[in-house]
Amino acid sequence: MRHLTSLVDTSTAEIERIFAISAELKQKLQQGIREPVLPGRVLALLFEKPSLRTRSSFEAGIVHLGGSSLYLGVDTGWQKRESNADFAKVLSQYVDVIVARTFRHETVLELAQHSTCPVINGLSDFSHPCQALADLFTMREHLGDLKGKTVAYLGDGNNVARSLALCCGKLGVRFALAAPRGYQFDGPFLQTLTNTVSKLDLLITEDPVQAVEKADVIYTDVWTSMGQEAESAARKEIFASFQVNEKLMSRAPSGALFMHCLPAHRGEEVTDGVLDSPISVVIPQAGNRMHVQKGLLVWLLSEAK
Repeated sequence: MRHLTSLVDTSTAEIERIFAISAELKQKLQQGIREPVLPGRVLALLFEKPSLRTRSSFEAGIVHLGGSSLYLGVDTGWQKRESNADFAKVLSQYVDVIVARTFRHETVLELAQHSTCPVINGLSDFSHPCQALADLFTMREHLGDLKGKTVAYLGDGNNVARSLALCCGKLGVRFALAAPRGYQFDGPFLQTLTNTVSKLDLLITEDPVQAVEKADVIYTDVWTSMGQEAESAARKEIFASFQVNEKLMSRAPSGALFMHCLPAHRGEEVTDGVLDSPISVVIPQAGNRMHVQKGLLVWLLSEAK
């Protein structure tokens, strides 16, 4: 049995297989075919944080595949009435797969340790693997072969940035992180990244222009993530020069795409002019969350060992 708690333990071949399944399912859906390849399977959505894309894409995806879902919020007493271990042991008797959206990555790991069914990280403070998989899938749709391409990420070196770096490394994509000092990748993650993807072409800089000048994709995320609201005012000041705006995009190569995992704080990390421009693929990117997660579910429940 396999879990997806981060992309650290997911091989390049496995990512390619997930993408292949996803592409086939997406093509069939566009033809009006919703093949019930996971009939009767039940997906549990165990969420501490609010969600539009993660919740809706998983709920719709499992229905397309012939299964159903249960949404479990804080009213279940998760982490309050009983231990994570007991919760995971019981819940995994009822369902076939669990998606956990949590504040602490350790919570996902503990669920996976005690669950008798696969656990998928739907977002934690450390990692957002489903987002990164959908991102690289989207890049491939728009750019073709990704080997040698460059992704420039501007802003906080957060869970999304970490997952992107791992996924890029495993697919032969150069990764540039432009962030203020103190908000770049920390030492432990850099060591994990090096150990996991030894050949990753990585640039870390405090200069946004240096990051984007050779980029095929410019990517950003909110400067203040859920749970960091008390830091919002300070972060707006610290990250102000890292805004993705028309002036910065003019320094990128012609044909560069803009991506954002959404929701966006318009006028902060990105301007309306960039977010709503023809180079922005944020809506197809969001749509691919469902398609790639369908591929992930099929892989985990039918093929992964």
